[in-house]
Amino acid sequence: MSTRLAVLFGGRSGEHEVSRRSAESILAHLDREAYDVTEVLIERDGRWAVNGSTLTFGAALEVLRRQDVVFPALHGPYGEDGTVQSMLEFLGVAYVGNGVFASAAGMDKTITKRLLTAEGLRVADEVSLRPGEDLSAADRKWLGLPVFVKPRRSGSSLGVSKVDDWSQLPAAIALARESDSRILVERAIRGREIDVAVLQFPDGRIEAGPPLEINVSSAAFFDYEAKYEGGAVFDIPAKLDPDATQMLQDRAVHAFRVLGCRALLRVDFFLPHGETEPVLNEVNTFPGFTAASQYPQIWQRAGIEFPVLLDILIEGALRRPAMGDRVVADRAVR
Repeated sequence: MSTRLAVLFGGRSGEHEVSRRSAESILAHLDREAYDVTEVLIERDGRWAVNGSTLTFGAALEVLRRQDVVFPALHGPYGEDGTVQSMLEFLGVAYVGNGVFASAAGMDKTITKRLLTAEGLRVADEVSLRPGEDLSAADRKWLGLPVFVKPRRSGSSLGVSKVDDWSQLPAAIALARESDSRILVERAIRGREIDVAVLQFPDGRIEAGPPLEINVSSAAFFDYEAKYEGGAVFDIPAKLDPDATQMLQDRAVHAFRVLGCRALLRVDFFLPHGETEPVLNEVNTFPGFTAASQYPQIWQRAGIEFPVLLDILIEGALRRPAMGDRVVADRAVR
């Protein structure tokens, strides 16, 4: 008997199109003999559609409630921030990915940093600005140039700017505030950009995949266009010595535990020039699942093809009520 699976995608955030791309890849790689698939789309304006037919919110919730498992392929606010996870918890349906707390904490970059710093992980210095606040002269002196200006609660590098001169700061702040009223100004780290994927298996094992290095060829940094329009080259595995590889994998698993994650996490690091201790830049509690995305590519390099990766995540979600957050072992894949 096939498992009833709903793929939930779209959403009201600025990452609506990225979510559609992730869902397209997921739908293309699901085993249709193993899964009875229902497509649930949240339009940009909040309307819901099931398999192409518009439904009321209540009717769409009833469709989700009848599933064995839901795969929320949602990015950004109203999807990756604990909102949809809370709804699915209320409905009592199993779902792929992180729970409410990890999703909410992981979406807010400042909260993430505070939690990780409290557990001894190194993060980039930042100043968080509430609505209407500006960066003081003292903070400018402390941070130095260049800096990155970012929305606190957004992904896919939306609203992110690199500031090389303080005259650029007002425009960068205005752009970031288009995505979130709360923003942060972060000290730039000069070094290599390395991503590590973390995967929890249905039996509770946690593994860190081979580190991926991002080399941006046509942009000042790994921005939205570089991510989704082919402006970056990924080296998997990154050219690192074994000790550096082990350290990055250990730090990624540590972050997974600190944030109370389950199922999956992508951890983005900087490895500063001339230093050995990495700087944890950001986490992504539901990383991109498009053909160009780092997370599936990392696990493919580790020998886990896309359909198998989906099976692992779905089985983990189905077994989670009995398994809880039990962890039996950690192992790194190189």
